Amino acid sequence: MNIYGKYASTLNELLDQMLLRFRQLNQNYERKYHERLYEHLRGRVKSEASMEEKCRRKNLPLTPNSALQINHDSVGLRVVCNFIDDIYTCIDYIKSWDNITVFKEKDHITNAKPNGYRSYHMILLVTVPNEDVNGNIPGKYFVEVQLRTIAMDTWASLEHEMKYKHQIKHPEMIGRELKRVADELASCDISMQTIRQLIREED
Repeated sequence: MNIYGKYASTLNELLDQMLLRFRQLNQNYERKYHERLYEHLRGRVKSEASMEEKCRRKNLPLTPNSALQINHDSVGLRVVCNFIDDIYTCIDYIKSWDNITVFKEKDHITNAKPNGYRSYHMILLVTVPNEDVNGNIPGKYFVEVQLRTIAMDTWASLEHEMKYKHQIKHPEMIGRELKRVADELASCDISMQTIRQLIREED
């Protein structure tokens, strides 16, 4: 049986709805300010196999309740911006949307992880007209949103590939190098933000 059960179709509808919402945000922002709020947008419904593996890892039963209530990332989106300030502007818009409440958020930009990882994570609780796993209509579903700059996204992709797709012979050395590069990219992000602010002050 599908770990998402009868709620699988709702997850796909929810993903489409959230992608549309973000695209409309970018279009409206560009019309108003003549620049894009973000550069890239990606979304996915976590595969059944990945969700089952996660439940096993957490010693959870392979049920829709585990997938949709205990875990909060069945639907995930990644928003990649040019500048740090754009991330926080995007967050302000998200918090103003109807039918959405912020369940949890972690700012790993201001407070980077020890390995250098930087990103802003939000767990949203989205109200939909469909039934949820608790039998409520309208229902509520969790959506995970990660917001990063292009530099943060590039680093995270490299770090993921190095850690999970290769047998590393010298993990400590690689870890130190990744941390060094993460700090350099963070410095570049701040410099780019400062340059943009200077250019705007010239207008």
